[in-house]
Amino acid sequence: MWAPVLRFHDGLFYVAFSSNDMNKTYLYRSEDLKGPWKRSEIKGFYHDLSMLFDDGKVYLVYGNTDIHLTELNEDLTGPKEGGIDRVIVDDSGNPRLGLEGSHIYKINGKYYLFMIHSLRDRWRRVEAMYVAESLEGEFKGGDIFDNDLGIRDSGIAQGGIVKGPMGDHMIMFQDSGAIGRLPVVVPFEWREGKPVFDEDIEVEECELIGLCGSDDFKNGHDDFWQFNHEPDMGLVKFDNGFHITTDKVCRNIFHAKNTLTQKTLGPVCRATVTIDASELNDGDFAGLSAFQGDYAFAGITKDADGFSAVMLSNKSKGGPWDLSEEEGVVEEKIKLESSVLTVRVVCDFTKDQATCFVKTNDGFKQIGKPHDLRFRLDHFTGARFALSCFSTKQPGGTAVFNEFVI
Repeated sequence: MWAPVLRFHDGLFYVAFSSNDMNKTYLYRSEDLKGPWKRSEIKGFYHDLSMLFDDGKVYLVYGNTDIHLTELNEDLTGPKEGGIDRVIVDDSGNPRLGLEGSHIYKINGKYYLFMIHSLRDRWRRVEAMYVAESLEGEFKGGDIFDNDLGIRDSGIAQGGIVKGPMGDHMIMFQDSGAIGRLPVVVPFEWREGKPVFDEDIEVEECELIGLCGSDDFKNGHDDFWQFNHEPDMGLVKFDNGFHITTDKVCRNIFHAKNTLTQKTLGPVCRATVTIDASELNDGDFAGLSAFQGDYAFAGITKDADGFSAVMLSNKSKGGPWDLSEEEGVVEEKIKLESSVLTVRVVCDFTKDQATCFVKTNDGFKQIGKPHDLRFRLDHFTGARFALSCFSTKQPGGTAVFNEFVI
């Protein structure tokens, strides 16, 4: 699913996106955000598409460098014969990233198009806006937001505008190394038909629901958790702990079912969790990781000699899309007398490194060496804290995670 657009029109919610691997464009419709959703296809491939409902007609705006406007037919299955189909903005000659990530809106009778591209003299994301009086008219504009919060000189861009109880905001992201793409919410004011991002705009304080947090799992789980893959809920339960049972043999955590994840925090964060491994089988691993293509995993494993603390790592060797199929590298293994272990992973995004620890009678002891993390496209979300259990010899083992603290 690539850069989806979400719209609400005439009692229906719409989600549309292009799929690179399928080379198709999909459209979902529902009367309720919770579903059920009806799926259809829009003939053609529309990169980073945006949808516009306007005077009984529906349009797509999409593309990279050449930004297209295409009118759809009535049943939204493809372009309308004889309808509008034109290039409305051109960023030819940009040696880095041409305009893309379209968001189009009709506001007070004018058509506003927000996009991202890079500065031409160096890599830095910048937000651009173009405006037209009509869909047949000329779109005029340029860069409107060039900032990076003093972080990495990577810039902030690509997003849409929202109006809510706290006023007008633009929601964009920043590429920030191994932590991934961080959401950035920027207040603005409309002045003379344009958004203005002054630093002195007054913003009212408000309570926000966090994207991460601690959880004891005693009465279910909090809402900031997400499963890495679509879960098999028959293999997990939340009852005085997060229980995972395996049902297959796999080589690494990428293929482990029911891996539970949440976002990490910059610039430095740490997470700690206690694992009860008493019901693991030989060859099973359970642990906490800085989870991405190049992961660092601190956990517990069982073999013929009993239980051991272990630190696993992986460094993907292929291209940015290629996820490793290799087993994790055992950086260090420490014999244990107990089947219960508390582990910790510290992520330092000023260095893009993760360091693993195990709790001993003398406090936390480092296990393995610091591991380099990289933002790659195999795990587009960046580094996340993850709880995983997987079997390398036989399925059926169970791990229980308690007292997760970030």
